[in-house]
Amino acid sequence: MGQLDGKIAIITGATSGIGERTAEVFIEEGATVVLAGRRAELGQAIAARLGQNASFVQADVAVEADVQALIAGTAARFGRIDVLFNNAGHGLPPFRIAETDMAEWDKMMTVHVRAIVLGMKHVAPIMQAQRSGSIITTASVAGYRAGGSSHAYSTAKAAVLHLTRSVAAELGEDGVRVNSISPGAIVTGIFGKGIGLDPGVADRATAELEARFAKAQPIPRAGMPDDIARAAVFLASDAASFVSGHDIVVDGGLIAGTRFSQGAAGRAEMTAAIARAAKEA
Repeated sequence: MGQLDGKIAIITGATSGIGERTAEVFIEEGATVVLAGRRAELGQAIAARLGQNASFVQADVAVEADVQALIAGTAARFGRIDVLFNNAGHGLPPFRIAETDMAEWDKMMTVHVRAIVLGMKHVAPIMQAQRSGSIITTASVAGYRAGGSSHAYSTAKAAVLHLTRSVAAELGEDGVRVNSISPGAIVTGIFGKGIGLDPGVADRATAELEARFAKAQPIPRAGMPDDIARAAVFLASDAASFVSGHDIVVDGGLIAGTRFSQGAAGRAEMTAAIARAAKEA
């Protein structure tokens, strides 16, 4: 028996990375999944690989008509929607505030905030009528700490965290749960796409990320899409029936603090420097 047996789920941004792996795991756990994304040929190929419990709908989450059609079509086809995973997103190289390209800023807010609102807006009446449902959104540790991502990305993800709490306070009264997941350093193509690589190339060029990310947090391995997928399974399942307005941070301890060994080495170096200075005084 799977944790998601019989559930109907929509996953946006499902043609690579976290979305693709989450679709795979949801289906393994018994769900029927509608994958959504802009790359039709790739999406259809992934759905075919995943089998009869997967289908693909081409949709751009920045376009309200696309989001509305995706959600209405899924409800009409299956009679219900149990899970909406708002996962679509893109990266952006960090620029200084004085160099901010406002068109890029607006695009980031459209995809990472406005699109989440659209998904919630159109799925809410369906889930409210059912008196059940789980809305999950991909946030980020960038919403908690500054300096590691662009101003636009960090700001958008911070907005997602509060949007999650705000909407949870409303929809919880109708039995609908609203939560988010904040990935840390996860090996996906979003980083390559953010510097302008072709999406197909970026999705494959991740070996360097895996080596670097293994050193980014206390747990000495890189985070993988499967780590986020497993958290999403929990939030989508009945095991999380009393969890709402919450963000699950999946980061290997990244925002907990510096690796203890690195801190110890730094303290030892500082102590030695102070001792040398004292002798020279």
